[in-house]
Amino acid sequence: MQTEKIKFGTDGWRAIIAQDFTVYNVARVTKGLADWLNARGKDAKVVLGHDCRFGGELFSEVVAKVLCANGIKVLMAKGFVSTPMISFGVLKLGAQQGVVITASHNPPSYNGYKLKGAHGGPSSPKDIAAVEDLIPEEVVIPAEGLAHWEAKGLLEYVQLEDMYVSYLEEKFDFAALAKSPFKLAYDAMFGAGQNVIRRVLPNAVLLHCDNNPGFLGQAPEPLDKNLQDLAKTVRNTPEIKIGLATDGDADRIGLYDEDGNFVDAHHIILLLIHYLHKHQGMTGKVAIAFSTTDRVKKMCEAYGLPIEITPIGFKYISEIMVNEDVLVGGEESGGIAVKGHIPERDGIYDGILLYEYMTKSGKTLKQLCEEVYEVVGRFVYERNDLTIENDKKNAIIKMATDDGYKQFGKYTFKSRETIDGIKYLLDNGGWILLRASGTEPLLRVYAEGNSKEETLDILEDVKKTILA
Repeated sequence: MQTEKIKFGTDGWRAIIAQDFTVYNVARVTKGLADWLNARGKDAKVVLGHDCRFGGELFSEVVAKVLCANGIKVLMAKGFVSTPMISFGVLKLGAQQGVVITASHNPPSYNGYKLKGAHGGPSSPKDIAAVEDLIPEEVVIPAEGLAHWEAKGLLEYVQLEDMYVSYLEEKFDFAALAKSPFKLAYDAMFGAGQNVIRRVLPNAVLLHCDNNPGFLGQAPEPLDKNLQDLAKTVRNTPEIKIGLATDGDADRIGLYDEDGNFVDAHHIILLLIHYLHKHQGMTGKVAIAFSTTDRVKKMCEAYGLPIEITPIGFKYISEIMVNEDVLVGGEESGGIAVKGHIPERDGIYDGILLYEYMTKSGKTLKQLCEEVYEVVGRFVYERNDLTIENDKKNAIIKMATDDGYKQFGKYTFKSRETIDGIKYLLDNGGWILLRASGTEPLLRVYAEGNSKEETLDILEDVKKTILA
């Protein structure tokens, strides 16, 4: 039987359900993981769960059966869970590995497979590569059902949501938040964060907090274009002063201020640094992905905080967090981790932390952003995902890599950086980044300018240039 080689991308292996993401291929990946775990020592334990996507329960059962058949103890979540719940569970339960069946923010036709390390965050690039190398071409899927492995003591069910909620209740004063002058609206995007917010913030206005594995046909990614119901709800309800959204597996965040204006991840990273350092007196390195605004560098200089830029992929940031004292680690895509929590992106934790900031300070999100602007200046960021066939996408990236673009319409640049993709530092103080998606036929075009009009104009000139 000829099978395709399975490769993990920026954040796990993702593929279209029933095309490449099949029961058989999930079993192949799991056999590679089992062999890697068994080669490292005996008595390995794996925390396993799935989010709200189609087929999550089925694929999780396959993972459990293959691991158990290879002598590995499985601690399996009942019902859907978020990715941060798995990472927290790995750490709390002393497991060696976590597995989450999720395609995160990808369109509903996708599912995926994420690996989480014993430290409570994404597995390191080195460990992921080692598992990849062990994925066999052929595998035998055990015939025995889950009851068989439970009877043998190799499968145990765990209540990860209860554990996670108890942990949040230790970290935050929810009684005080219940009296906050700022009402919160939450959009789960039909994802795995819905039950937690119901439990810890019972006064929140909830959107898309029901079971819909098809996500109404929309990718559950917390971008402004995908969250117009939330924007309108905040805009049209005077008492709501903050809108919070998380993606399909609840590790990414998006926010709205009291006017229904989108607050992107760049601003959220800056707000978190500002709150934790300036107001809570915490210190540590800031680790950000290459696609994040340079305004973070400016804030770190102002506050005397060290900074490190990584390739895109939270696994690189998590590795730094495990080995060093990190205050905030984050990406443009909305995946952000903070000191005092696990080394993992967590949209719910970050959202509650900023809600706490608003409540304690008595300031709205818009007012807090003004505080940030006093330190780093105003800026506007936008991203355009262009659906382009892979051949054309690769040709554009090659042209950029070979320094073939001398300017983008009226916008000239002073230098280029190539840590991950090609970043152009513009003469007007903004920047452009071209980067090909590793999981979809998309070319991501990132841009920052001094106003919304300028940023949209930059994106338009880039599009005209690269598609000419």
